Amino acid sequence: MRIVIALGGNALLRRGEPLTEENQRRNIAVAAASLAPFTQDNALVITHGNGPQVGLLAMQSAALGPSAAYPLDVLDAETEGMVGYLIEQALDNLLPAGKRCASLLTQIEVDPADPAFQQPSKPIGPLFGEDEAKQLAEARGWHIARDGAHYRRVVPSPAPIRILEIGVIELLVDQGVIVICAGGGGIPTVRRADGGLVGVEAVIDKDLASSLLARELGADALLMLTDVDAVSTDWGSPGARAIRRISPAMIRRYRFAAGSMGPKVEAACAFVEQTGGIAGIGRLEDAQAILAGRAGTLVVADASEVSWWHQG
Repeated sequence: MRIVIALGGNALLRRGEPLTEENQRRNIAVAAASLAPFTQDNALVITHGNGPQVGLLAMQSAALGPSAAYPLDVLDAETEGMVGYLIEQALDNLLPAGKRCASLLTQIEVDPADPAFQQPSKPIGPLFGEDEAKQLAEARGWHIARDGAHYRRVVPSPAPIRILEIGVIELLVDQGVIVICAGGGGIPTVRRADGGLVGVEAVIDKDLASSLLARELGADALLMLTDVDAVSTDWGSPGARAIRRISPAMIRRYRFAAGSMGPKVEAACAFVEQTGGIAGIGRLEDAQAILAGRAGTLVVADASEVSWWHQG
């Protein structure tokens, strides 16, 4: 099988953990152990989140002053290289000799007229208390939004429309290379009037970028791995129910949080509808079980009814 696996930011850094190199290495080693079995008989492409990492770099960059701060597209590239390196090394340490990995910086084209540029919604960086968040927003011109009991910076998140390095990725996959790419949703770029490319201040949703990547690669499966058991309706309420198997049309009848599960559901639906493949969402440690239908949520084209996980 040709499989695209998207590692959520929370799979790389657990909620509330300090954003240290040691914590990230430890979590990525766990992630690599979950991914390694997929490399035996499959063509594997790995993507990853970067919300905490790009937010931290943005804070560090802002400390240099407005004239010296780096734009988000450059910081996206930095985090893609950093996290890609850590994943690649962790996999290399587990895989047999002869298995090759490569991390690839990936530019992804977006529409400069995308309304997301006027409605920042993508959370990045660490969690703040309300007072600190308001002070940072005023001092640095940030947009902030509630994230659970805390606040985070939010930035524009335009839809991905084209993966510019898709030919290189395809070439590597065809040669049996495990490719780590489109990290953090890739580097957001737009076309200038003269046809040239320029980066923009945004962070593309990693799951939507992964879905586009899986479609363009003709993947058989798309797995989005995070820190929840499955997709649940009425999440956080006493009536929450975990979905086991469902079709795109059925799952679209439910509402999911725009900043978390919503993009994963939309990414799964787009992939399944356009390819007829299968999309899975669930915990990192359940990766193989999700693909086999023994854990998580599977979105498939041929589901005639909703199948639920039993509670308790």
